[in-house]
Amino acid sequence: MDSIASSILAAVAASTLFMGSIAAPTTQQNGNYPRQLRLAYAGPDGMTVSWNTYSQLPHPTVCFGRSPKHLNRSGLEADTLYYYLPQYSNATTPYTFKTSRQAGDQTPYTVAVAIDMGLMGAMGLTTRVGKGAHNPLGNNDNNTIQSLLAQGVSTDFLWHPGDIAYADYWLKEEIQGFLPNTTIADGAKVYESLLNQYYDELSVITAHKPYMVGPGNHESNCDNGGTTDSVHNITYNVGICMPGQTNFTGFRNHFRMPSIQSGGVENFWYSFDNGMVHYIQLDTETDLGHGIVSPDEPTGAEGEDSGPFGLYDQQLNWLEKDLASVDRAKTPWVVVAGHRPWYVSGKKQSGTICENCRKVWEPLFLKYNVDLVLSGHAHYYDRNAPIANFNVGPNELNNPTAPWYITNGAAGHYDGLDSLVRPLQSYSRYAQDTAYGWSKLTFHNCSHLTHEFVASRNGTVLDTATLFKDRKCKH
Repeated sequence: MDSIASSILAAVAASTLFMGSIAAPTTQQNGNYPRQLRLAYAGPDGMTVSWNTYSQLPHPTVCFGRSPKHLNRSGLEADTLYYYLPQYSNATTPYTFKTSRQAGDQTPYTVAVAIDMGLMGAMGLTTRVGKGAHNPLGNNDNNTIQSLLAQGVSTDFLWHPGDIAYADYWLKEEIQGFLPNTTIADGAKVYESLLNQYYDELSVITAHKPYMVGPGNHESNCDNGGTTDSVHNITYNVGICMPGQTNFTGFRNHFRMPSIQSGGVENFWYSFDNGMVHYIQLDTETDLGHGIVSPDEPTGAEGEDSGPFGLYDQQLNWLEKDLASVDRAKTPWVVVAGHRPWYVSGKKQSGTICENCRKVWEPLFLKYNVDLVLSGHAHYYDRNAPIANFNVGPNELNNPTAPWYITNGAAGHYDGLDSLVRPLQSYSRYAQDTAYGWSKLTFHNCSHLTHEFVASRNGTVLDTATLFKDRKCKH
């Protein structure tokens, strides 16, 4: 698809800001038909509506309103259901979205988190895989997108901190005999086909719920971090990627996260409030801080030519400023997500455990009392105790003074799940590597937060735990 259109709907103070004119919906015209609709929060009273078209739109327009028959509004209010239609849509029924809750709203709500989620359709993760891959779906299993659609109906939004679509597995799937072989020159077409299939499938969710994303290593380029054809003794690297498939190009242009509203950088690091929670998305792939290089920066272990995207220490300085500015009376909960973990029951490999991330960010997490840290990258589920500098907090989940760490990279992709290393780390409290699944966060009030691991295949909850913080809640 040739172009990406975005329209930001926002209310600012007593006045209104609408980027794109309000017009009556029209029928499809040539390549202007909107596809792959996706929503994202845009500040406290805003929503970004993005979509793809085959032709360039000079002035992307969204019509919206409180009634499906009156799409004539020019401003948004918090925690409100709206009906909307992008320009040139031929939908007979408008789509819907709900704006975020006002910061300080103590109403309970839930959030869905899925990390390391790839294509789930006929060309991706199915009931069969190629030679060398593993963990196909069972004949009657739901995949994670289906599970999120069915079980995540009550969630406010979907958070996906990295490794989106896994289109860069195209060559690996060909080598393993799952996809038909193509030439390297035609690989870009296969890559783009897989990527668009994923966005097509996910649009049943993203057209109605905000889809908040962060960068993972598979957003960097098109080569799966280096793929080897052992039969022909050929190792492929980033050299097979066409311009536009490297340095996070697709990730940077496909999404519109609230970095402008929060002082962050593009889709890499940003924050936003929703009700009683302050959310922070970090970039574990580039720009760590203190001059420390991430695995995917130019001198990194995986040979990627990626980033940086900010100035020296820009992300680190932004993080401290952001954490220091949180009003814990309004948003008592602070939840941070970054793609790579550092407290997991896996092998200590440079590509799995981000020790540099821990060195740079853990001091700030402790200083500003971050409640929960979410990550993926390791393709299994590993719920830990609250930890400070490798030490388990003595109170465990009963009013801890250290962040609670949960790694859940089990959403599913072509290559399957990873294996845990046993015995588990001393700080691990529950871990599994046999079921695909996603995380469901429920914020009950200012003092109680429940995390559930939902098995995608049938919606059962395989693990649940509740964090208690001794705080006085507003009534």
